[in-house]
Amino acid sequence: MRDTPSRRVLFQVGAVVLALLVTTVVLIAAKAPPLAAFANIVQGAFGSWDVTSNVLVAWVPLLLVTSGLLLTFTVGLWNIGIEGQIILGGIFATWALRVYGSSGMSPTVVLILAFVAGMVGGSLWAMLAGALKTFGGVNEIFGGLGLNFVATALNIWLIFGPWKRPGVASMSGTLPFDQRLWMPTVTPQSMLSVPTVIIAVAAIAIVYLMIQGTYFGLRLKAVGKNAKAAYILGIPTWQHMMASFALCGLFAGVAGAVQVTAVYHRLIPSISSGYGYLGLMVAMLINYKAAFAAPVALFFAALNVGSIQLPIVLRLDSSLAGVLQGTLVLFVLLGHGVRQRVLKKPQVVS
Repeated sequence: MRDTPSRRVLFQVGAVVLALLVTTVVLIAAKAPPLAAFANIVQGAFGSWDVTSNVLVAWVPLLLVTSGLLLTFTVGLWNIGIEGQIILGGIFATWALRVYGSSGMSPTVVLILAFVAGMVGGSLWAMLAGALKTFGGVNEIFGGLGLNFVATALNIWLIFGPWKRPGVASMSGTLPFDQRLWMPTVTPQSMLSVPTVIIAVAAIAIVYLMIQGTYFGLRLKAVGKNAKAAYILGIPTWQHMMASFALCGLFAGVAGAVQVTAVYHRLIPSISSGYGYLGLMVAMLINYKAAFAAPVALFFAALNVGSIQLPIVLRLDSSLAGVLQGTLVLFVLLGHGVRQRVLKKPQVVS
């Protein structure tokens, strides 16, 4: 049986249906009405402009993180340390705002410096994970997880130590930055910043063009498919691995800078908001294809924001969104494996 686009779509749709069925079973087991739960998620994500703008606020860092992860996945690496890279981006951006915010510079210049600092912080932390992999032989999954813990500890130490609020250390984070150093928003009450949306869209466009239309992207694919063969053909493999880590960390650092300058306006303990791990699920769900990153990331952001309605209306835990996201990724990957076996089974010629 031949693999065709229509059959691939059929398997994807089947995976989505199975994920919805499993989530429905979970809801029934919790004695909750499934249709009401799904309706409340949709209402919580798109019921008004205010909640929709919150979806877009969550979509921006998620899309930035996914953009970076597509590069490391292309080269065959699992950058689990993406969470730490977001945190370091937030820390470096905070440092820039603290240092240059009172220097008399234009707020626009200070914000640009904060974003550049975020890029540097995220990239350096990612390159550390890459160095552990390429030079130390440490699996990038274990190295990344370890660096996530270090980044979290560093963040908490700064908030409760050198950057603590005067006279008291607070879990709410550092003192808020001067309002002139906040990213401009659509309305004073909204956290949605048009410049950050433009940055996120530009990021995924750059990654798409880089992977699909450049010699560098072709080399990344070659290393990801077979590193030894790529090396024999003259492609510097470890350099491309390090480059993919550096670029991924750069995008993660931008996400951290967005969190600091446009969402929380200060550094908080949970500055990454779990977007790194969520980005991993998005990247796996889209089968590492940049063209689908924006809509799927928007869907995941809508699930996260919409699920806030569940404890309010139905007295259900908002982690239901995580159940749906996890089962969706699981069944899509399972469907992909089944499709590989069933549709690409070699034909026996008699």
